[in-house]
Order: sequence, then structure tokens, then C-alpha cells
Amino acid sequence: MSGADPRGRPAGPLAGVRVVDLTTVVLGPYATQALGDLGADIIKVEAPEGDTTRHTGPRRHDGMASLYMGINRNKRSIVLDLKQAPARAALLRLVDTADVFVHNIRPQKLAGLGLGPDALMAHRPRLIYAGIHGWREDGPYGGRPAYDDIIQGLCGMASLMQQLTGEPRYAPTILADKTCGLVAAQSILAALYHREKTGRGQFVEIPMFETMVSYIMVEHLHGGTFVPQNGTLGYSRVLAPWRRPYPTADGYICMLAYTDGQWRRFWEALGKPEMMRDPRFVDMASRSRHIDDVYRLAAEQMTSRTTAEWLALLDRLEIPAGPVNSLADVLDDPHLAALGFFRRMQHPSEGEIVVPDPPVRFSQTPAAIERLPPRLGEHGREILLEIGMHNEDVDALVADGSLILPAAVGAPVA
Repeated sequence: MSGADPRGRPAGPLAGVRVVDLTTVVLGPYATQALGDLGADIIKVEAPEGDTTRHTGPRRHDGMASLYMGINRNKRSIVLDLKQAPARAALLRLVDTADVFVHNIRPQKLAGLGLGPDALMAHRPRLIYAGIHGWREDGPYGGRPAYDDIIQGLCGMASLMQQLTGEPRYAPTILADKTCGLVAAQSILAALYHREKTGRGQFVEIPMFETMVSYIMVEHLHGGTFVPQNGTLGYSRVLAPWRRPYPTADGYICMLAYTDGQWRRFWEALGKPEMMRDPRFVDMASRSRHIDDVYRLAAEQMTSRTTAEWLALLDRLEIPAGPVNSLADVLDDPHLAALGFFRRMQHPSEGEIVVPDPPVRFSQTPAAIERLPPRLGEHGREILLEIGMHNEDVDALVADGSLILPAAVGAPVA
């Protein structure tokens, strides 16, 4: 549903879509934040102790730590103790108004509360019920707990790092969680599109393990693509020891000549056109077989000039290149600065904060940051009144501990 919001701005492409969000940690909240950036109304249902990321990283007040702040914008928070029947009844009333129900809780736990897909979709057949699981439930791993580190190990990522570093390592980012979060958002959107055509909701299972195996094997299935196997597993180019930033006279540079034309221009500019007549480098297939030699020989040239000199030359040659940025460099990147990508915004309780812009642009229905991350339970009364409950109903839920409303903002953290 498009149009304009009450402030006169164009509404996002998911305006009018309501998501009841029982996700925690990174994977699920990253997915629902992506939907919220596109205009969906994300109602974050939290347990009394709140999402664990509320306590992960630097913070000014308890419950508002940096990791939580990075993945929970464009959401409203309500705290329901789902161990209590009145809280579950309130949740069902909320689901009656929802388009999407999404969780990353172990499915047997939700089923035990009467909140499994069959129960909720019988209650609301148009519902998109998205379960973000560690594994497909019908396999022998089904029901096991899973976190990013475990999935990185099982899907082959840590082993690939061992080939490069000599020991198994995790990627230095929450790779599996964020990748699977994007796949979850994509899958929910596909299910919503199907419902627009048919009027029918459906259960969508997004399993971390299978998603990451599919992701890794895009290039690393390699020789295993064929039966019988034709070559090794593992894509040789990205596993080449010399595939790394090249040292220059004063730092490092990332350069990727890829096509025949790019390599030809590179070697000609260095006065070595004969390199493209070498049988090892004459075409892409030959270079692929000898990729570490290609990168090693290129690296030997790079120390002859400064990073700035190389960037200027490679730009003229139309060969992709860039500097090696630290995280601080990224914050000061001139391209991002020109876009105003890192925005300073005033949070109601946390003061001035830095927020990355939604990266995708829509010409008619722009993504936007309409709400900054909420305090725990901040919108509980507001949400329940919206779905037809009265103040006395809300007060009764508070009295029996089913609903927890926020306390005043606590003292700053020392």
C-alpha cells in the first residue's frame, strides 16, 4: 500500500503491512529492521528481560546498548510474558491484525505455548508465518539451538578460513546471522506477493544451515558441480594465497583486474605487454588455472608506487581499485559523506546517535528511518489500545504481570 504518511512524506513500499516480531539477537531483528525500513509496522514482542542485545556493547542507559541500537530501528516494543495465558491471549488479538508473524525461537518451544504455525494460521489463514530456524525441521538436526559461530563452522566457512590462515577461524562479522536475515526478509516479501495474488497465507521456514551451505557453495562447489567430480572443491581464485590487498610504497591497495582487457591495460601501462602472451595468462581460463602466479606477479609491481599514484593510474585504466579502509576511514569516506549516509539523529532517551541510512533507494516509495530503537516495552499500552483493548484491560494485564510497561529511563551507565 503506497501513498503519503501523516507528515506528508511518501510512504514506504510496505506501508500498511504489520509484522508481529518475536525475534531476538541479530538474525531475526536484522530481517525485521529491513522490513521496517521499507515502511512496515514492526511490533517487537519482547520477554520481560528484553532482547539480549540490549546489553551488548557500549551504552548510555541500561537496555540500550550499541548492538541493539544497530538492528532495531523502525520498531515498536511491547513486553508480554508469554508464559501467562492472558499475555498469550493478548498476542493472539495482536496477530488478528497482522500480516506477518516472525520468530527465531526454537519451534518446539513455541508449539508448547500454542503458537506454532498450524495454530496461528488456523486462527488467521491470511497470515505469513515465518520461522527462522537453525536447520530444516524435518532433518536430523531439527530443533537444535544454533548461533552464527556454530553455523559458520558447519557450513564450511571456518574451514575455508583455515586454508588461508592455517587455523579454523570465523569471519570477523556476524556473517551467517546477517546473510540469513536478508534471506528471511526476501522470503517474507515473496510470501506477501503470493498472498496479494491468491489471498492465501503460508508457513515459510528459513533455516540457517541450509541457507549458508547454499551461499558458500555458489563458488566453492566448484569441481563437485559435476558427476563424477571434475576437479577440487573450493574456488581457486578466492583461496589463492596472493589474493589479498597488495602492499604499495606507503600502504596497501585493493585491485582486481579481471577481464582480458583489464589485464592487458595493466601490463601495458607497466611496460610489460609480453605478460599477456605468456601461456599462463593469455585468457581467463589460463589465468584461472594459474591465479596465484597472476596475483604474485602483480603484487611484485605494486611496491613501486604509492597508493595514491596507483589509484590515479588504475582509475585512468578503468581497472577497479580502492584503498584499504579502517572502520574509522569508512565513517569518513568522502563518497558516504557526500551522501550524508551516516546520519546524526536525536534519540528521545539516548541523545545524539549515528545511524546508517537505509542503503536501497526507491523513486516512488522511499525507505526511511521513522522511529529510532525503542526502550523496552515503550509502546505496550499504545499497541494494545490500537487493537481494541481498553485502558482497564491493559491495567489488568499489568496487574497480573502479563504485560510489563517501561520504567522511567534509568541513570546513565558509568
